[in-house]
Amino acid sequence: SWNPDHDCCEWYCVTCDSTTNRINSLTIFSGQLSGQIPAQVGDLPYLQTLEFHKLSNLSGPIQPSIAKLKSLTFLRLSNTNISGSVPNFLSHPKNLTFLDLSFNNLTGSIPSSLSQLPNLNALHLDRNKLTGHIPYSFGQFQGTIPDLYLSHNQLSGKIPTSFATMDFNRIDLSRNKLEGDASVILGENKTTQIVDLSRNLLEFNLSEVKFPTSLTSLDINHNSIKGSIPVQMTQLPDLQFLNVSYNRLCG
Repeated sequence: SWNPDHDCCEWYCVTCDSTTNRINSLTIFSGQLSGQIPAQVGDLPYLQTLEFHKLSNLSGPIQPSIAKLKSLTFLRLSNTNISGSVPNFLSHPKNLTFLDLSFNNLTGSIPSSLSQLPNLNALHLDRNKLTGHIPYSFGQFQGTIPDLYLSHNQLSGKIPTSFATMDFNRIDLSRNKLEGDASVILGENKTTQIVDLSRNLLEFNLSEVKFPTSLTSLDINHNSIKGSIPVQMTQLPDLQFLNVSYNRLCG
């Protein structure tokens, strides 16, 4: 349908605003398209949704011209073969509510500037080859606190102490090389629901942890967590899933 003689608003994967007739959505997924994300995507000033998904032959870096898309609210570049680092310029489109860079070959560290996205509801950086520490600034999100998905990477070091003041609804840090104390994620005064810290190198005393009453799922399997399961666990009204296997618990 991508015929230059036809109105591009009628092209497959393209949506236009009914009033301005300017392209506001470009969603390309599940195909054999190859090459890199073209710089011309940055020439669509009214674009709100940009999606390249399930394109195993899409390669190269994340296109810098995306930073020009001031109206962008939804960005998904996932299940592709794109590589390189997670760029700082992704903090420029301040209207972003959803950022998904999962299932790629991204390397390097996570830029701390992503915490400057004030409207972000979800951040997916899972299933890449990211290294380094989780940025301290991820405990200082301004405005909306996003659901945070950083699993299946090679992240190391300790979970930032700044997380003690952050009330994540869902957080998945599983299958990394994180160490030390993860109790800062939890707390009686939080409204956290889903926590997955499994398959890391975490080491703390579970007996001393206070849990939010909102908790529905907790997975901390395959760590070096000690102590015993607190009685408070039996008093969590919404808990549906609990996995504490392969640790050093006693009692």
